[in-house]
Amino acid sequence: MSGPVVGDDGLPRCPWGDAPADYRAYHDDEWGRAVRGDSAIFERLSLEAYQAGLSWLTILRRREAFREGFADFNIAVVAGYDDADIERLATDPRLIRHRGKVEAVVSNARLLVQWQAAEGQGVLDALVWSCASSRTPPRTLADVPVQTEESRRLAQRLRARGWRFIGPTSAYAALQAMGVVNDHLEGCHARGSATR
Repeated sequence: MSGPVVGDDGLPRCPWGDAPADYRAYHDDEWGRAVRGDSAIFERLSLEAYQAGLSWLTILRRREAFREGFADFNIAVVAGYDDADIERLATDPRLIRHRGKVEAVVSNARLLVQWQAAEGQGVLDALVWSCASSRTPPRTLADVPVQTEESRRLAQRLRARGWRFIGPTSAYAALQAMGVVNDHLEGCHARGSATR
């Protein structure tokens, strides 16, 4: 498996992040950077649920439509969605038309409203960031796992609390994307920019 590749701009990147342009921008400016706050994390977990079985590029290219459909992932607004809203989203051609995933996002928002009422703002943030760990920087894509003990723990904790459409692999992808773990390859120009 490959280590960093040098793009036409002369910058070394993780191989998946060099092209197309959508991936390059996402890799360079967002992936691996710290995401904090319940709403921002709710968005990332929701998009990972939608990604299951699909290319991340498919989700990335529809991200603005997802934000529009789910009210910028405002937890209270999405928690208030009714059957008509679910039908609207499940049939919107700009999104992934999967009723189960729409229902899961709405259900997860309702859960999160309950958690916040009982435990305060930042409950999801604290749960996700409790899974932070450091490890040796990966040198090649072969060194990057698809799941870890931390991602299994996160998925288990979320599912135990009623969260839908989360498994250890999608949990790990979310942890990577949100900067909870830094899986930019050693030598990737973005590795040092990733934050916690």
